[in-house]
Amino acid sequence: QVQLVESGGGLVQPGGSLRLSCAASGSIGSIGEMGWYRQAPGKQREWVASMTNYGTANYADSVKGRFTISRDNPKNTVYLQMSSLKPEDTAVYYCKAFSITTRQEYWGQGTQVTVSS
Repeated sequence: QVQLVESGGGLVQPGGSLRLSCAASGSIGSIGEMGWYRQAPGKQREWVASMTNYGTANYADSVKGRFTISRDNPKNTVYLQMSSLKPEDTAVYYCKAFSITTRQEYWGQGTQVTVSS
């Protein structure tokens, strides 16, 4: 059984920072791309950032220059450093991992990020 567990969400003031973590465990095998998505109330889930197992990162325009994705491959963990947070960044943030071994995608349960004064 594969589990992705996110942590690090919370309430932060505009302009503040948060660091999200997502650790994969279980029979996930070799992981390819890992990424972060978010879903705000009443909106569809959207892609935020992703990183290949070789370290290539890509970002949505809305977060470019403010968010940084990184990963620790031996720990099967992906991080999202979020800075200069805005109220519009408020959402549930989900991580996703693609297993090269099983050819399946796996999702975490989500962590709430609220940006408000």
